[in-house]
Amino acid sequence: MRISIASGKGGTGKTTLALNLALSLDDVQLFDCDVEEPDCHLFLDIDLEEVEKITVLQPRIDSEKCNLCGDCAELCRFNAIVVTPNGPMLFPELCRSCGLCTVACPEDAIFDESRVVGVVEKGENELEFYQGVLTTGEHLATPIVRAVKKNAREGAKTIIDVPPGNACTAVEAVEGSDFCILVTEPTPFGLHDLKYSVRMLNQQGIPYGVVVNRDGVGDRRVENYCEKEGIPILMKIPNDRKIAELYSEGVPFVKSMPQWREKFSELYERIQKMIK
Repeated sequence: MRISIASGKGGTGKTTLALNLALSLDDVQLFDCDVEEPDCHLFLDIDLEEVEKITVLQPRIDSEKCNLCGDCAELCRFNAIVVTPNGPMLFPELCRSCGLCTVACPEDAIFDESRVVGVVEKGENELEFYQGVLTTGEHLATPIVRAVKKNAREGAKTIIDVPPGNACTAVEAVEGSDFCILVTEPTPFGLHDLKYSVRMLNQQGIPYGVVVNRDGVGDRRVENYCEKEGIPILMKIPNDRKIAELYSEGVPFVKSMPQWREKFSELYERIQKMIK
């Protein structure tokens, strides 16, 4: 079963939940798909090795062949190519590697070359762990998320730490999940961003439930919203000082608070029953 852990905003406890859930299960894979700033490995005593470089195609223009017709610029919906009287100009930061300009050029003046945008790394001890790392300065994160997810094993329990928010990388990370846990906090900001995540999952047709982190710091508006919309609240994690201290020391709290292992195991079993 593939369970993704998502949140409408950063800092709600998404990584905390993904780590502690994964460490409470057996035969489990943990995928850190927050490729712009992966941090699950900081809480795992694990050595990482690079297993794959992720490349995308980037157009290159032969100015000597170009007849300045402008077909490429007209067709590029991302405005990555501009044709001036002095010749074509390519803006790699805007390119989405769709390849349309290469196909459209009547003079075969445009060809594709590979560009490395990131890597996939792997490590293993208590669990099987993969993470994607976006190259500094790159913007195409979605191919790296896709590359991490392709390591999912048939029959394994797979936990996916999703990038925060509801942009393309989050959509890609939750795609194909059997279930998504939305982590939120009982605050106005938490509720606001939770609603956007609910809308995203409804559009993708993925079943979901909510875990309320730092329960006790805010009000009941998140619970009232979930009750009104028929969204199950799967678990509440209290605003506990010991949990916070363990987090600041880089220790998943199930390691020092074993009673939570059973609670996370029960959470997994509840989700299994919900999707059957």
